Amino acid sequence: MSKVINNSKINITQELTLLRSAVIGLIGKDPEGEYRPEFVKKVLKSMQKKPTMVFDKATFRKLIEKR
Repeated sequence: MSKVINNSKINITQELTLLRSAVIGLIGKDPEGEYRPEFVKKVLKSMQKKPTMVFDKATFRKLIEKR
């Protein structure tokens, strides 16, 4: 039973990786052209990290307005 669950987890992880790649491939293009490959790599890398902040709408808006 444990082996079946492990195999399922591995398959799900692989499928999720493929889906992420597909999504990045789709959003990698916009009306102005394609995103730079360095930017896409940076986004993919940061998606794998844990979030460093948790905030609500108001806090997020204030952070954006500061910049």
